[in-house]
Amino acid sequence: MAADKDGGGGSGRSCFVLGASGATGGVLLRELLSRRLFSRVTLIGRRRLSLGEEASGVTVEQAVVDFERLGEHAAAFQGHDVGFCCLGTTRAKAGADGFVRVDRDYVAQAAELARAGGCKHFVLESSRGANPKSHFLYLRVKGEVENLVQALGFDRCTILRPAVLLCKRQESRPTEWMVQRFLGAVAWLFPTSYTVPVETVVRAMVAIVLQPGKGKVEVLENEAIHQLGKAVPQQGT
Repeated sequence: MAADKDGGGGSGRSCFVLGASGATGGVLLRELLSRRLFSRVTLIGRRRLSLGEEASGVTVEQAVVDFERLGEHAAAFQGHDVGFCCLGTTRAKAGADGFVRVDRDYVAQAAELARAGGCKHFVLESSRGANPKSHFLYLRVKGEVENLVQALGFDRCTILRPAVLLCKRQESRPTEWMVQRFLGAVAWLFPTSYTVPVETVVRAMVAIVLQPGKGKVEVLENEAIHQLGKAVPQQGT
């Protein structure tokens, strides 16, 4: 694990981000670095990421880990005040077993290591409709991992349940482009019901960290995510 940038941003606090290469995690990383909310940000993932000039003023560390042997990387999870988990895959990419392994097993083990490493506040991106008793694999796994994370006893645990994410993908197939256009129209008609922009989810994560907790476990449904996301102004406004 090596530092890419040194600086004195933030308030002396430290955080880690799981899934910084993904749709939500990438936006979250840029937001954390540009706002300098933390003096040290640790990226935990399968590979190193290229960072731009927005990292100036913040100490960024990158821990490249083998998720199949995550217990050997406990040091990466030590000494953080806040942990952000945006880790996830899809059944289409990883198959049913791979999806369960990533979205439940990897996340639960990472949370356990974070708790043991002194993390006080764990922020988990889940999904609307998460339910451990659901007949749908996706929603059942999301519900199961929510329960596993809550059971660890963090001082504060925030679970966000966004609806369908609206985002700009680096690679977009024609079908995906059409779906995004359709969802954009749905969002215009029903702005808080069925969709949410990734940027709004990220700003909600920022807002929840900046404000005092309302209990050990906070679950934010899609409408609450929209409200919190609007409460934090965009950078440059």
